[in-house]
Amino acid sequence: MVVNATEGEPASLKDRTLCEAVPHLMLDGADLAAEAVGADEVIVCACQTATGSMRSLEIALAERERRMDVRVRRELVPVPESYVAGQESALVNFLSGGPAIPTFTPPLPSERGVRRRPTLVSNAETLAHIALIARHGSRWFRQLGTPSQPGSTLVTLSGPLARPGVYEVACGSSLASLIQAAAGTTAPVRGALFGGYGGAWLGAEELAEARLCDEQLAPFGASVGAGVVALLSAEACPVSETARIAHWLANQSSRQCGPCVHGLRALAEEVGLLAAGGAELNASRRVEQLAAIVRGRGACGHPDGGVRFILSALRAFAADFSEHARSGRCAACARQAELALPTGEGVSGRRPRAAQAMAR
Repeated sequence: MVVNATEGEPASLKDRTLCEAVPHLMLDGADLAAEAVGADEVIVCACQTATGSMRSLEIALAERERRMDVRVRRELVPVPESYVAGQESALVNFLSGGPAIPTFTPPLPSERGVRRRPTLVSNAETLAHIALIARHGSRWFRQLGTPSQPGSTLVTLSGPLARPGVYEVACGSSLASLIQAAAGTTAPVRGALFGGYGGAWLGAEELAEARLCDEQLAPFGASVGAGVVALLSAEACPVSETARIAHWLANQSSRQCGPCVHGLRALAEEVGLLAAGGAELNASRRVEQLAAIVRGRGACGHPDGGVRFILSALRAFAADFSEHARSGRCAACARQAELALPTGEGVSGRRPRAAQAMAR
């Protein structure tokens, strides 16, 4: 049983918040899942740079070792900070002695996983939900959410807000209610990214209808995904923000297949030319053609996520991309970047702080 709390998504803090605030809840779920599948080993994986998570998990595991009947061996493993390291097959490969990069499937981890043993890999939030359902029952869990997506979900909310952070909300909640829980915006908003850097953008005119469940977001080509909602202020340049993240995504390639190594790089270069004012007038069309070549051809989901992020930006901010193609860089390009990256770039580069808002 592998607990995936690596959280390689730069805009997300939900797994780190769980690990630091309620590690035993997540570990309760892991023990229950291990018992259900007959696992005799629980491996908890967290990012090696997430010192708060590592420290909290070490304390919690030591407490369980002292106070509980030890029928399952538990181990905490630090995982390198990488966007693709938390991908299921990458995690299994790393725990088996290889690099933390995705591998081709089949076989699936459930068939042959860590050290060639059948392995269940589950996200930290999912395991916390399992523990709560076991404690309170499925009927209690379904009191929140929608018929197709019951329960609650953790969302990392960032951007021009009075109180950015991690919030627990009922699945299907409106974006407006989430923003209200964060005490409102501090500046006008021109769009929002749903699901993280493998997710999709919605333009400002679409945000009033946005609700936090996959069924409601699907018409916009988006999903809850990694539980990220990143608001972009009206003062930011969406073209330069897209180019910056696209370049980072290209650099996160595990360099195993052409669509990822060459395709994401070519896409990032085209978007970069648009942002820098050096692109041809048909540059957006060129991006769409490249995206069609890359989509669906990678060894893992990373190329598809990059394509989704870029194409949704072209759709949500079509006027800005067209203006950049005609006139080059805009005044907003010189502003400090807003979207978070591990390097600490930009206003949000430090990652949004975790709000104490995880109570039902």
